[in-house]
Amino acid sequence: MMPGRIARSSAPIRFARAIRLSRLSRHICTIPKESGCMAKRQSALAANYHRGLHGRPGEPGVRLQEVPDLNLYQMSAWPETLGTVGTTVAQAIGSSKTPRPGEVICGEKGSALRVEALKWWLLDVEPSPLDAETGVTLDISHSRTRILVSGPEASACLNRLLPTDLRQDRFVVNQVASGGIHHVGITLWRSEAGYELFIPRGFAESLWELLIETAEQFGLEIV
Repeated sequence: MMPGRIARSSAPIRFARAIRLSRLSRHICTIPKESGCMAKRQSALAANYHRGLHGRPGEPGVRLQEVPDLNLYQMSAWPETLGTVGTTVAQAIGSSKTPRPGEVICGEKGSALRVEALKWWLLDVEPSPLDAETGVTLDISHSRTRILVSGPEASACLNRLLPTDLRQDRFVVNQVASGGIHHVGITLWRSEAGYELFIPRGFAESLWELLIETAEQFGLEIV
């Protein structure tokens, strides 16, 4: 084994097991946050999160980091309530505008990702629930793992896995897109910090291993 290389299973990604875990992750804890008795959320990557330098020696070209304590809500509108929900989204994040499809707006209170024409993801803010005639609000915090990919070779690394043009003039800061890595649907946001991936929790460990294996070619630091 090469020095600095992470030991991993040689078995292929276990998609059947991942699908089962993904379904289990949909169950959301109903214990009120203010009760003070909620268990700390366990990272899906905890068993395979080894900080430090790996792969090619020298200055790392890629940095991987899990962003913990994800606070993510999904707000969906009906076609006839699109404007109303858009205004609600803007107010929730503390902005005067709502993002267009494929755009992210960072407001004073949080960020809104327009992941579909009728669907927004609200990050780091808890919105007021919509009534059924207006739309649907879901807490999806426990269903996703958020990974930040940064460094000078971040786009080259991700393009080994994603069929998305990540050149700076094509996929700009605060653009969001849906994609797939090994047939697993992911959401990709180019933030000021780098490329942020939102991965279904049940597939997070398998895709984390794949990201590590790919990033080691460029020199990797896990933060």
